[in-house]
Amino acid sequence: MTATVTPTAGVPTGPAPIARRRTGWRSLLRLLILVAIVAVVLYPLIWMVGTSVKSQEEIVNNVGLLPERFTPGNYTAGWTNFDVSFGRFFLNSAMVSLLTVVGNGISCLLAAYAFARLRFRLRGMWFAVMIGTLLLPQHVLIVPQYILFRTLGLVGGEWPYLPLLIPQFLATEAFFVFLMVQFMRGVPRELDEAARIDGAGPYGIFRHIILPLSRPALVTTAIFSFIWTWNDFFRQLVFLSQLEDYTVPVALTLFIDSTSQSAVGPMFAMSVLSLLPVFLFFVAFQRMLVEGINTSGIKG
Repeated sequence: MTATVTPTAGVPTGPAPIARRRTGWRSLLRLLILVAIVAVVLYPLIWMVGTSVKSQEEIVNNVGLLPERFTPGNYTAGWTNFDVSFGRFFLNSAMVSLLTVVGNGISCLLAAYAFARLRFRLRGMWFAVMIGTLLLPQHVLIVPQYILFRTLGLVGGEWPYLPLLIPQFLATEAFFVFLMVQFMRGVPRELDEAARIDGAGPYGIFRHIILPLSRPALVTTAIFSFIWTWNDFFRQLVFLSQLEDYTVPVALTLFIDSTSQSAVGPMFAMSVLSLLPVFLFFVAFQRMLVEGINTSGIKG
């Protein structure tokens, strides 16, 4: 008589458990890789935060992440290190960044509407010229810009931020114009035709159709404009000459004097504080930023 062996109840058999084990190992491997990438990306930030609470001697001798002796006085010393409070630099940066957001939002939206929805002669050529300006490095443009604003008497005047703000109200940021053009091309033209039947002109179409639907692209433009302007150093260094007019990126260089003596602890303390506005601005509009990237500029 031949004995029949039956599978034990509750014990999985076949290739399914092996496949599940392989899937589990792959998931674990992907998780470890992501943790390693996050650790590499966050290491400079964690090191900067740790250095901001180290003494001057410990900064030189201790390269670790955590301080041996907690020195919170770096924040007080950095805030009051100059004749002007560091809070003044924060206000200057906030004013320039917010006005840049307003300027880019208004001017780039109007320029994009003209390129995307209106018909005029040589539209394709002018759009190509605008896209071509993306190939020009900023360092090439800064010299003629400085000469132009210097000739107009706007450099070092009563309102020293005009050279930084005027270009933003003239749609000079071709990247944002292109972003909004691509977004508007995805808006059905049937909406324009329906508005024309109701008697709306180009301004009415822009006001009642394009503007409300362009909210994701506007939010994306606002976030990137704020972050890029807040972190901008080169243009602000060129056009700002008075201490009380400095922005945060320019003011951070003041911690290193002409004799190469530096207050590294206070400098890192103020660097940590300078990240907070950008971080909070990004967190506040993170969901809108993802929505704007998904719905604008990435389609043909």
